[in-house]
Amino acid sequence: MYASTVVGRLAVLCLALGITSPIGAAEPDGESATAGVGIWEGTLDVGAAKLRLAFHFERDGDGIWTGKMDSPDQGALGLPLDTVVWKDGAVECGMQAIRGGFKGKLDADGQQLTGEWSQAGQSFPLVLKRVKEVTKVERPQEPKPPFPYREEEVAFDGASDGIHLAGTLTLPPGDGPFATAILISGSGQQDRNETVFNHKPFLILADALARRGIAVLRVDDRGVGGSSGEVAKATTLDFADDVRAELKYLQGRAEIDSRRIGLIGHSEGGLIAPMVAAGNSDVAFVVLLAAPGVTGEETVYRQSELISRAMGADDAAIAQNRLLQELFFGILREGLDEQATEAKLEAKLRDFVKETFAKLPEAERAKLDTQQEFLNQQIKVVQSPWFRFFFAHDPRTALSKLRCPVLALNGEKDVQVDPKQNLPELEKALAAAKNDDVTLREMKGLNHLFQTCKTGALSEYAQLTETFSPAALELIGDWVVERTKR
Repeated sequence: MYASTVVGRLAVLCLALGITSPIGAAEPDGESATAGVGIWEGTLDVGAAKLRLAFHFERDGDGIWTGKMDSPDQGALGLPLDTVVWKDGAVECGMQAIRGGFKGKLDADGQQLTGEWSQAGQSFPLVLKRVKEVTKVERPQEPKPPFPYREEEVAFDGASDGIHLAGTLTLPPGDGPFATAILISGSGQQDRNETVFNHKPFLILADALARRGIAVLRVDDRGVGGSSGEVAKATTLDFADDVRAELKYLQGRAEIDSRRIGLIGHSEGGLIAPMVAAGNSDVAFVVLLAAPGVTGEETVYRQSELISRAMGADDAAIAQNRLLQELFFGILREGLDEQATEAKLEAKLRDFVKETFAKLPEAERAKLDTQQEFLNQQIKVVQSPWFRFFFAHDPRTALSKLRCPVLALNGEKDVQVDPKQNLPELEKALAAAKNDDVTLREMKGLNHLFQTCKTGALSEYAQLTETFSPAALELIGDWVVERTKR
């Protein structure tokens, strides 16, 4: 949902933070020995995104250093560092789980660490400043009590054995039965609020709808929060089964009008909603937010181009990257057609990368050698069950069977699901379904998260204080209220 899978010279670095046990190192006593104690904060600029990082360094009475790291914009706090070593006014720390770490040198007045963050074979400049506490980013739209509605923690079985789902059911005042919306998150493991870059768009959306008399169910994805289940081998089909389980759960609630339950899906959730609703009379309406109308392969090509351009890449670099992607994905497609094993497909992809590198000028090879580890990780991603399905899946099949009312919105500045590419395909597919209640809208000045923005680049997501455009919230609310009155 939030970063493209890019194979080639233009790649988006995504931090996947894990947790391990901290191991420190002792340093001789002295004034400089405690100079690093405290909180250090800076912003990591990886081109496609800007992420705040904060390091908390401590030293015990035996001279052993320990530390934790925060990535506040990703909602990751208090992650223990495996190593923290201070020596001669310089620090080196790292986390094995993400194969990343920071090296920096203390300035003369002891208030700044200048160095670099390294991860997956890539390095980026990073300056950390001493702070008293981690900077709090304002999210003014987050609702604050007292609320004119009630929230209930819920839990129920998923469609698959051993899957248990947990979430929040927001109920307007009164006894009901209420019209209800199920919120379906985008790709990646998302919590019930679809938290990203410290924004909680589903929390904002649930609040807005509940205030207008619409009940809302939002659920933690498999393996997140209160929900159980493995995701390594899960695909969009499995996530669609989870939504069917959510629908079944709501149909058993006395406060819910089973004839007026609809689906609101964002990004990959916009793939899932039509899969569940197609030919299903139990679904009363569908809202598609930045939903793909083309295959995953087509989506990745356009996404890569737009993100690269937003990062400042020129036409020649974009064209070269597209050529590499087409060759790479050609091998992937061939492997899927042949039903190749994961090991066989991975070997073919690695051979392709090796041959491609060998053809490059020496200077270019030297640059890319440092990204080998990152490219290896991408190879594992693209031959995963989830990506295999996403790559080949054509959403037009389900859309062409969708007969319930549909609202499809895209942000004009969305660089992840381009409205110019996708809205026309959504319109054609829904016309093929002979659906006479379809509203499509390209919303000016909004990005993939439906924030009011300047460029749409991923680097803006965390920097913007707005979580969800009020105009988009009003449009969604008006449309849902109108359709559920029928």
